[in-house]
Amino acid sequence: MSRSTTPITWFEIGTDRPEDAERFYGEMFGWSFEEQGSANGGSYRVTGAGGDNGIGGAIRATDGTSPNYVVFYAEVDDVAETCRRAEAAGGRVLVPARTTPSGLTSAHLLDSTGNRLGVFSPPKP
Repeated sequence: MSRSTTPITWFEIGTDRPEDAERFYGEMFGWSFEEQGSANGGSYRVTGAGGDNGIGGAIRATDGTSPNYVVFYAEVDDVAETCRRAEAAGGRVLVPARTTPSGLTSAHLLDSTGNRLGVFSPPKP
């Protein structure tokens, strides 16, 4: 098996019941969460679930008008270029690239079989 240069470094659980999700994952895996909010003012509860050996993630509160979801994020150098490559490979851009005030850029894609995934680039130092 060859090694990838695009690591999966984050996950996100979107739910209209973030308190229930936090309780569930806390009881299941011992994860604890810290409220950090989001650019749109919603709840964003971050966890270091992966410790030293895994990945971190968060629970994002949704408004109940969209389905709940779990999505993994691949860390990439250029989100816009990754979106172009995804479309060229038969995928779709669901949520176009957006940049937070802190400089993190992300997008949501559909792969060629309809599975959702996220890509992001961390803020530049």
